[in-house]
Amino acid sequence: MTGETTDARLRDLEAEAFRTGRTLAEHSEKLTDIESQQRTAFGNIDSLGDAIGTPGERSIAQRLGTLEDDVREIKNDVREIKNDLGGVKSELGDVKRLLAALAQAQGIDPHNA
Repeated sequence: MTGETTDARLRDLEAEAFRTGRTLAEHSEKLTDIESQQRTAFGNIDSLGDAIGTPGERSIAQRLGTLEDDVREIKNDVREIKNDLGGVKSELGDVKRLLAALAQAQGIDPHNA
């Protein structure tokens, strides 16, 4: 490989690293959203206890209906969190491959970096 080819390859890898860094920042924001969703889910779990309430306050059917609604909402929250985490995990894999390529282009063994 000539010096110009190596330089061009390094510039391409650096540009890709920059784009990947920007993507990581975006995913950091997504992680913040996920944390918010988790707090909401935990709040919903707390509301399950509130839904049970004091005996005699509401009928068993009303209490069960409230519990079912809360459980359904929690399942939806968990599903959203799993989907968001799957996307972040995929992006982190891309970053790992990019960093390994950058290391190799600079003559560094990625396993020792």
